[in-house]
Amino acid sequence: MMEKKKIRVVTGGVFDILHVGHIHFLQHAKELGDELIVIVAHDKTVEERKGRMPINSMYERAEVLKALKMVDDVVIGEPDCISFELVKKLNPDIIALGPDQNFDINVLKEELKKNGINAEVIRIPYSYKSDIAKTSKIIQKIVEIFCE
Repeated sequence: MMEKKKIRVVTGGVFDILHVGHIHFLQHAKELGDELIVIVAHDKTVEERKGRMPINSMYERAEVLKALKMVDDVVIGEPDCISFELVKKLNPDIIALGPDQNFDINVLKEELKKNGINAEVIRIPYSYKSDIAKTSKIIQKIVEIFCE
């Protein structure tokens, strides 16, 4: 009897200060398949894209993500880029994008195809109030409370 192929979902992000929006996103991503692998952004990538170092290091963020029941594995991304070699190695069936990840899905699909990666790309919509569950808003609130 043939064994059913497991559907592998890969997603990525910073996941700096873990909050309910991250939990909802990761749960939805896991529901797309059987196995969820998270690529956590390298500290240098965070600094380049957000203009600041992350609050928690990439190793700490990876450890927290590994502790979540919906996450099957975590890898740390390459600095300064989207590593199609890493994605190819992970061999995803589905790539899940967060609602605030600024990727053009059609451009990403073309890049994946050019790199020999045949994965479906799915954008997961917000399932929470976007103005509340964002790391930048949490940092802003902490500053307001403790720096006034």
